[in-house]
Amino acid sequence: MNFTAVFPLPELPEVEVIRRGVAPHLQGRRLVGATVRNQNLRWPVPHDLGRTLCGLEIGEVMRRGKYLLFDCGKGTLILHLGMSGSLRLLPADTPPQKHDHVDLVLDNGMILRLKDPRRFGAILWETTDVTRHALLAQLGPEPLTTAFNGNLLYKKTRGRSAGIKEVLMNSRIVAGIGNIYASEALFRARIDPTTAAGRIGVRRYEKLARAIKETLNLAIEAGGSSLRDFVNSDGNPGRFQQQYWVYRRTGQPCRKCGAAITQTRQGQRSSFYCSHCQK
Repeated sequence: MNFTAVFPLPELPEVEVIRRGVAPHLQGRRLVGATVRNQNLRWPVPHDLGRTLCGLEIGEVMRRGKYLLFDCGKGTLILHLGMSGSLRLLPADTPPQKHDHVDLVLDNGMILRLKDPRRFGAILWETTDVTRHALLAQLGPEPLTTAFNGNLLYKKTRGRSAGIKEVLMNSRIVAGIGNIYASEALFRARIDPTTAAGRIGVRRYEKLARAIKETLNLAIEAGGSSLRDFVNSDGNPGRFQQQYWVYRRTGQPCRKCGAAITQTRQGQRSSFYCSHCQK
């Protein structure tokens, strides 16, 4: 099965917000089954998912990059929200709506419901070491850990001629950073997104690593960004878009210097930056 895919939204902060929202309600609970209404997500939902999960206790709820991982002892449930997916904790008798494709049924009369209008999400089951799964094995370091720093970025970018924003969005370099937070972090670090990654020195990378951590943490605190379809596990939108410096602010004045925000294309994606502040 081919697991190659690119998912623009949600990014790391949105997934982390959801993880923190659902974890206290799931950890230590026993699964009594699963209801699959539509098996045809990005990859087919296992046809025997309900039977597989029945009786298993959910241990730690983790995140790796943009993936949620539910440790169930005998295996790990891998969940990806794709472009439009959301998770809700609901009473088990809540009638499903259109696009409510999968329910994980808990032993306390609640369900964890996956809604995914565009069906680019995924629910997969792994019985071996989940870190070696095809979707996870090649992911770079988590940006919010101590393992991620300027020196690591410097070493990983030697000889790379691609623009730094494209490199930051390469999940093999660093896990979970997409278009929004790459643009915002580069503004905080005052680095032009089109600058060749291999030409940036270690000191600027130290500043960039700090900016990435700051940007992601602020986004998590704000509940993520609400563009298109994102809502958190309580059904509420994120608020970080109110703090954007550059993303989707084309032509608007820079909040620092007043110059107009510029939009360009990099790797078939839009990049936003201030040509005065970012060099």
